Amino acid sequence: MANYIHLPPGSPEVPKLNMSVLEAGYRDGALRLLSEIRPAWKPEEVTTQVFTDGITNKLVGCYVGDTMEDVVLVRIYGNKTELLVDRDEELKSFRVLQSHGCAPQLYCTFNNGLCYEFMQGDALDPKHVCNPTIFRLIARQLAKIHAIHAHNGWIPKSNLWFKMKRYFSLIPKEFEDSTVNKRFLQDVPSPQILEQEMSWMKEFLSNLRSPVVLCHNDLLCKNIIYNEKQRDVQFIDYEYSGYNYQAYDIGNHFNEFAGVNEVDYTLYPSRELQLQWLQSYLEAYKEYKGFSADVTEKEVETLYVQVNQFALASHFFWGLWALIQAKYSKIDFDFLGYAIVRLNQYFKMKQETASLTLPK
Repeated sequence: MANYIHLPPGSPEVPKLNMSVLEAGYRDGALRLLSEIRPAWKPEEVTTQVFTDGITNKLVGCYVGDTMEDVVLVRIYGNKTELLVDRDEELKSFRVLQSHGCAPQLYCTFNNGLCYEFMQGDALDPKHVCNPTIFRLIARQLAKIHAIHAHNGWIPKSNLWFKMKRYFSLIPKEFEDSTVNKRFLQDVPSPQILEQEMSWMKEFLSNLRSPVVLCHNDLLCKNIIYNEKQRDVQFIDYEYSGYNYQAYDIGNHFNEFAGVNEVDYTLYPSRELQLQWLQSYLEAYKEYKGFSADVTEKEVETLYVQVNQFALASHFFWGLWALIQAKYSKIDFDFLGYAIVRLNQYFKMKQETASLTLPK
C-alpha cells in the first residue's frame, strides 16, 4: 500500500483497552471504559447521550453534571466497517493531527472503537458552509492540515486508486431482497462500466498535477465543528484520512455542500463562491508552508479546474462505498439510494466539467 502515516517523534502512546462495547448494551460498555479513563466518575452519575448524525458508526457522549464541560465520546465501529477503513491508518492520522493541534485528544482505543475528547461547538449544516465567515475558517483549517509536513523526508503518494480498486472488488453482485436487487440491477451501472470509468479517472486525474498532501477525505458538513465564541472550526472523524490529492479533498468538501440525508446538488458551490474559498485556502496554505502569501489568478484558476475534476472521483468513491454499506450496514439509511445518487452525479458532472482545462 502506498500510504504510510509517519508519527512525529515523541508522540504519546495511546492506551489500548482489551474490551469490546456492544451497540445494544452501549452504556455498560461505556462505563467499563470510563472506569479506566475517568476513574473519579461515579457510574450512577454518568449521563450517556447517543448522537445520531453518523451513518457509519454509533457515537455516544458520556459526561457528569449538567454543563457538559468534560465529555468523553465513545465511538463504536459499525458492522463490517473494517472492510472500508484501515483502523491502524486512522489511528496514526488521528495522532498526527492531534500533534499539530488539528484534532481533539484521543483517550484510548478498544477492540471495536475509540474514545476521544468532545469538541465544543455546533456541527454544521449545508446552510452554514456557504457563509463567507465560516467557509474562510474551513478553508484555512483545511490548508493547515494539508501543509503538515511528511516526516523523515518521505515523499507521499496518494492511495486513492488503491482504495477505489479495493472498494470495487467488494461491491455486491446481488441482494437477497428481490425488490432491492431489481433496483440494484436497474439503476446501478454494470461492473464493466464502473471499471472502465475507474481506469479513465486514474489516467485523466493523475495528470492534473495536484499535490499529494495529508487529507481529511470525508469533510462533510457534520464533520465540521464551529465554535462561535472562539470563532474557529475544527474537523472530526478521521476514518478516511490519509495522503491523497489536494484537489480531491477540496472537491469532496464541495460535493458535501449538497448534504447527506436529503441530497440536493443545486447546493454545489457556484464558481464565484469557489473562487473566494480557494483564494482564502491558497493564502493560508502558502502561509503555513512558509511561502509568500501572494496568490495569483492563475493559481486560483488552476486549483479551481483541479478541484472540479477531482470532485468526480469523490462521487465515484462514495458511490462504491455506499454499495458496500448497502450490503453490510445495520444502520437505518438508504445506502443503495445514496449510491445511485452519487454515481448518477458522477456521470452528470463528467459531462459538465469536460470543457475545463488547466490555464497555460
